[in-house]
Amino acid sequence: MTGIIPIDKPAGITSFGAVARMRKILNMKKIGHAGTLDPMATGVLPILVGSATRFLDFLPCKDKRYTAVIQLGYTTDTLDTTGEIVSRSSQSVTRPELDEAVGCFLGKIAQVPPMYSAVQKGGVRLYELARKGQSIEREAREVEIYALHILSFDEAAQEFTLDVACSAGTYIRTLADDIGKKLGCGACLAGLRRTEGSGFKLAACYSFEEIEEYAAHNRLEKRIIPIEDALSYYPAVYVSQKQAVRFSNGGELALERLKGSYEPGLYRMFDPEDVFLGIGEADNAAGIMKAKKILSS
Repeated sequence: MTGIIPIDKPAGITSFGAVARMRKILNMKKIGHAGTLDPMATGVLPILVGSATRFLDFLPCKDKRYTAVIQLGYTTDTLDTTGEIVSRSSQSVTRPELDEAVGCFLGKIAQVPPMYSAVQKGGVRLYELARKGQSIEREAREVEIYALHILSFDEAAQEFTLDVACSAGTYIRTLADDIGKKLGCGACLAGLRRTEGSGFKLAACYSFEEIEEYAAHNRLEKRIIPIEDALSYYPAVYVSQKQAVRFSNGGELALERLKGSYEPGLYRMFDPEDVFLGIGEADNAAGIMKAKKILSS
């Protein structure tokens, strides 16, 4: 079994926990995921199965979209409602004030990764330090917010729901905290659902219950997305059987012996029978197609 199964991750488990559950359902070890989600978060989590795990870094779309519920009026040490309360405010925010503050975060912005994150500092993940009560300096990173829409605002409860389309590496918890700082009242993340990620939308995702049902009736394989389809952003190159064997063994192919002309970049490689071989990289200066990543290795 090789390919991608997009799942709708439930709340209460980590992304690694979701992988562990898939290993148990499929009875196989070679499983990974694209795009970490916190335990409180739900939604799109692409699961890579078998040799598809080798192509995680080649998935072309890294952008994400979320529906976030943000609570105004207090902050926590984790920047979400699972943490300990650090500060409170009695300030009441109006809709015009909220609109103005949220609008300030559209476009390219600088974000400081939260302490409760998987970012590494000196070989140690920040959340490991945070659990020990330690806080260290973190460098700000540039991310991009493509779209921000306030879906609803409960002024009495001081809680609003936000639709966020953003680049990879964006922390929605940090965005919530920064909006709270902008308003002067503090804020934290109360709920998060990823609606798009790595080129997959929520409507295309399966629940664990559905996956277990399909697996029990030997119908799961039909739901697996072939890795070559997920990589369709890259142009396809078809080679002869001899060239396919050479490529699959890590050998370079002469560009002049391939049909067509090739710009520098990545390509999906196929044998004469339309079997996916892996990702090749055209090196025009050297006149070769390199074996960038091979499916069978």
